[in-house]
Amino acid sequence: MSERFRRVLMTVFGVLIAGFSVGMFNFSAFGMDPFQVFAHGMWIHSPLGYGTFYSILSLIMLIFIFIIDRCKIGLGTVINIFLLGYVVQFSSWLFQTWIPNPTLGLKIIFLCIGIIVMCFGSSLYFIGDLGVSTYDAVALILSEKKVARFQYCRIGSDFICTIFGYLLGTTVGIGTVITAFFMGPIISVFNRKVSIPFRYGKIKEQEAFKQNQTV
Repeated sequence: MSERFRRVLMTVFGVLIAGFSVGMFNFSAFGMDPFQVFAHGMWIHSPLGYGTFYSILSLIMLIFIFIIDRCKIGLGTVINIFLLGYVVQFSSWLFQTWIPNPTLGLKIIFLCIGIIVMCFGSSLYFIGDLGVSTYDAVALILSEKKVARFQYCRIGSDFICTIFGYLLGTTVGIGTVITAFFMGPIISVFNRKVSIPFRYGKIKEQEAFKQNQTV
């Protein structure tokens, strides 16, 4: 399997499972990830469906990312803009249809699995390096500009999104708080343990890890 094919696989699979993880967050009812809190806060004041609104919001953010660092734009960006919102919409509907009356214990399980799945998916398409979502690009650009290590830039951007989303009227739950403070560090673990070894193989793994220390 060529490295190019592995990168495409990491990007497509990473974005899609990240979208499904948001559906798991919604199903748990313990709060969404920080950017979804922000996006939903804006969406509830809009007459559009969520999938369409998310695409429009991402396109607006894309303009700013294009100006600042167009290298972050690629296959992953396109999938995020035009597909992720609909994957979230579908997965939310799917879980609610399959399990209309979940117990508290099941909701907690979905929350825990959702956090891990989201971090795993994000790590895959970060290291696949074929473009990331417009929001994920923010922390990556800040870390590459040496503002701080990736996990700290991610905590900062997540915290800001959570505050604004709450002020706009979105419910903030324990799941939101957990992801705001721990998503960056968990992604970094998946980068080292899974994504970098999968992309580069054992021979180039150490060299690649040094190049990706900012993430």
